[in-house]
Amino acid sequence: MDFAIAMGIVFGLAAIGSGIGMGLIVGRTIEGTARQPELRSSLMGLMFLGVGLVDALPIIAVVIGFMLMGRALA
Repeated sequence: MDFAIAMGIVFGLAAIGSGIGMGLIVGRTIEGTARQPELRSSLMGLMFLGVGLVDALPIIAVVIGFMLMGRALA
């Protein structure tokens, strides 16, 4: 029971952190595009790379959580 609560907290914090990170990345990309519109394509490519890396962290947290849950239940 306690383990399920801990996993929920970990998953929630990973999602919140990822959401904040993605918001910062997209916001800064929009700022950069507003300042220098000619760099839009390179900024967008870097934005998608950054969002992909930030999005990988909660996925890794979920996988590790499920692995630990399987180990704790066995």
